[in-house]
Amino acid sequence: MRKILAALVLLVTGCSTAAVAPAPPPAHPVATASTAPSFAATADRHVPWRITRRGAQHEIEGYADKVSVLPGESFQLHVSTAAPTFTARAFRMGAKVTQVWQSTQVKGVRQAKAKTVRGTVTAAAWKPSLTVATGGWPEGAYLIRLDAAGGAQRFVPITVRSASTAGKVVLVNAVATWQAYNMWGGRDLYKGPGGFADRSRVVSFDRPYDTSGARMFLDFEKDAIELAERSRVPLAYLTSQDLKPGVLDGARAVVSLGHDEYWTPAMRETVTKARDHGVNLAFLGANAVYWKIALNGRSVACDKEVKCPLWRASKPESALVGQMYDCFPADATYVVKKPNFWIFKGTRGTRFPGMVGPETDKISSASPQNIEVLAQSPLSCGGRATVSDTTYYTAPSGAGVFASGTMRWVCAMRGRRCGHGVTDAAAAFTRRATTNLLTRFARGPVGSL
Repeated sequence: MRKILAALVLLVTGCSTAAVAPAPPPAHPVATASTAPSFAATADRHVPWRITRRGAQHEIEGYADKVSVLPGESFQLHVSTAAPTFTARAFRMGAKVTQVWQSTQVKGVRQAKAKTVRGTVTAAAWKPSLTVATGGWPEGAYLIRLDAAGGAQRFVPITVRSASTAGKVVLVNAVATWQAYNMWGGRDLYKGPGGFADRSRVVSFDRPYDTSGARMFLDFEKDAIELAERSRVPLAYLTSQDLKPGVLDGARAVVSLGHDEYWTPAMRETVTKARDHGVNLAFLGANAVYWKIALNGRSVACDKEVKCPLWRASKPESALVGQMYDCFPADATYVVKKPNFWIFKGTRGTRFPGMVGPETDKISSASPQNIEVLAQSPLSCGGRATVSDTTYYTAPSGAGVFASGTMRWVCAMRGRRCGHGVTDAAAAFTRRATTNLLTRFARGPVGSL
């Protein structure tokens, strides 16, 4: 249906204006992580965390052996580099990007080439390069930046997940979808060297992510996490892999951030039960809950044929989200239909160019009967006249469910830096509306307003 995600969104990682990272400390090869400094010691919103030089394709790259860890738990980094040494730095992303840890210099090793096993690309044979202890690291979304001695850099994402979500708004990193679109090694769930027919049916977390190493996090999630932290509501952090029975007990809200397409039955059941117990839901992107996948350890299985049907074939996603995927590619003006609705309080304007796209949703026959359309944006989808809907409904439990209906809601928080003709007025609009949403959702079931 669609393929190259890089064609869908502006790749913010390629246009960094951050200062060049400081030179690494004197060489002292080790195989374990150094002691972490205190969190407050390096808290500075101007920390130069961005990649300033990617270098050659395999000059340095790596992956973590865990998708998420509890505070204080350790994880291993598997790194391959052509450089004699490298360092690793951990940055907590959010309202203030904070460096919480830095390794001493580690001896560089060129690991084995990627293997393709029954169509799945894997680097599971790579040996651990260092162990990272997260003692003193606050919960949150992190990027580990690998810095080769020659200057090349890549990211490795890791989430320090919350031990409890009670009383909090839960931000969910959509790691299953990140992996579905990961072309590292030449295959993802959409194509391989021979095109769609040569695609992977199973993709593995035992490999680096493509491009910068954190493309989908930076494109779809970073800005929403930053905004959520600035709203000062109590937050918890999970990944899609962590959406298991009981994990949302007592939560106030769950936020799907930007592009959350791949869901297991357990993920959907967990979130649906939370909604039915009064937990508010927000889907800030589009095309959520689309493919019914299987998570098997560190792999995502979706053959797009027999073993991985569309959710709408049995339980339409609109029964949960309020709307369902309708169009790609889309590019249109966002049009507010109900400017006096409480989510839009304090916003200005009702038309925002470029904010609709590149994937969009609209209501369907399976949408809840009490669904409200807050914005409806006309567009042409390959010559087919359709609309993109922003929706809201109240579940019998009193939980409110919001869905933006456009994949550029989070991108629009960057204003003109989003590209696509998005303006700074759209940034003010999405930031205020999202803050209103988070602030009210943090108080518990919205009920009827």
